[in-house]
Amino acid sequence: MQNIFSQIKGDRAIWAIATLLAIFSFLPVYSAASNLADYGESGNTFSFFVKHFVHLSLGFAIMFAVHKVPYRYFKGLSMIFIPVVLVLLLITILQGSTNAEGTNTSRWINIPVVNMSFQTSTLAAVVLMVYVARYLSKIRGKSISFNETIIPLWAPVFLVLILILPANFSTTAIIFTMVLMLTFIGGYPIKYLMIIIGTGVLSLVLFVLVAKAFPEAMPNRVDTWMSRIENFANDEDTEADYQIERSKTAIASGGIFGLGPGKSPTKYLLPQSSSDFIFAIIIEEYGLVGGLLLLVLYSWLLFRIVIVSQKSDTVFGRLLVLGVGLPIVFQALINMAVAVELFPVTGQTLPLISSGGTSIWMTCLAIGIILSVSAKRQEIKDQEMSEEVNPLDILSETI
Repeated sequence: MQNIFSQIKGDRAIWAIATLLAIFSFLPVYSAASNLADYGESGNTFSFFVKHFVHLSLGFAIMFAVHKVPYRYFKGLSMIFIPVVLVLLLITILQGSTNAEGTNTSRWINIPVVNMSFQTSTLAAVVLMVYVARYLSKIRGKSISFNETIIPLWAPVFLVLILILPANFSTTAIIFTMVLMLTFIGGYPIKYLMIIIGTGVLSLVLFVLVAKAFPEAMPNRVDTWMSRIENFANDEDTEADYQIERSKTAIASGGIFGLGPGKSPTKYLLPQSSSDFIFAIIIEEYGLVGGLLLLVLYSWLLFRIVIVSQKSDTVFGRLLVLGVGLPIVFQALINMAVAVELFPVTGQTLPLISSGGTSIWMTCLAIGIILSVSAKRQEIKDQEMSEEVNPLDILSETI
């Protein structure tokens, strides 16, 4: 065990936060999975518990392996993987839109050997943020024109967004927002960012008009987005507000200290109780105390991300940490905001808490990259300490 801990490098606080979130996740996932077990083939919640354990175990294995890779290698890897994710996204969008149960299957591809589904947009998001960080570090301090950045920077960004948009508007919006935030932090000219924002808005409007004109090409997608926004803006409760109303009921019944682990009655009524709306189940069972505890953990993670970024020895390291780290906290805040109806329903999971392999794996991948940057800083610090000259040694040599 001691040998394993000696192999762990990087920011110990981030390791602790990720571990605490993972350990805590077993309680609400096991409880909320009761709803899934009632309609599943196994008929029990233990299989979902084991599945979640396997997902987390693989996720932490990814985190450990990635944090051992010197972060400078991610520059080249991002250029290699951008074409790979574009191909994966294209395969995903071409395979179909909905299955027999009405679930949108154009967000996932099936991995043949292990027979597991994989959401390609989450991998694309991480790769794209690394790619953008690489480019921004390359042009840092240089005078550039907008035309010079169109092909190397914005072409890959918009290609990724265009391939994700038809099946997942919320993920597209989050990625676009995070890219804009990173480019702003990276010193990209604001006047050029205004052009990109205008282009993005016009592209979205054009997409909606085309989807409305040819509804058979993308059935129900635009209508779903618009209905969610309308339901959020409308104060009247409708059938479409079923999930959010059940979520608010769960939160209201939780009180200060909650009903207790596994005692949520709402989990049987909330379809996405173990993923999108797991925060509502957490508050119902663990109360306001449990909800605030999660908020503190994600806030602590944000604080450590900023610290690791500031201590990085290179511009690329600083931008890399913010690029892959900020979306984790941003996604967590959106998930919580949706549960309390401060934001329209988006389908975003709670990082390291919600069930779902792809979300866990890509979150662990991002954290592994952050730890790789902090591990390099720790290595430099240790090297500087070892090279310090001891005054007593100088005195002994003089004598």
